[in-house]
Amino acid sequence: NIRKLIKDGLIIRKPVVIHSRFRVRRNAIARRKGRHTGPGKRKGTANARMPVKVLWMRRQRVLRRLLKKYRDSKKIDKHLYHALYLKCKGNVFKNKRTLMEHIHKKKADQARSKQLSD
Repeated sequence: NIRKLIKDGLIIRKPVVIHSRFRVRRNAIARRKGRHTGPGKRKGTANARMPVKVLWMRRQRVLRRLLKKYRDSKKIDKHLYHALYLKCKGNVFKNKRTLMEHIHKKKADQARSKQLSD
């Protein structure tokens, strides 16, 4: 009778085998520091790992958000906004900083030309 053997302690349940996540967590911390990510660890193409389209969409959203913010706060007029919007779409600005520099330059030029005309 198996129930009797279990009760007597002759048959015992084996403990659940532990599947530790320790090494995984330790590796994840190392990866955050940039370890284990060299060319030998990569399987997919650069585009498969971080698609160019995703980077493009992120950049467009950042630049367009900045343009809208500047237009709403009256830092740029609607004409400059439209010109810069099309330039953003045409891949002229590689990041937010270059766009801001361009805006400051344009505003300085406008102020200078206005002063000269006066």
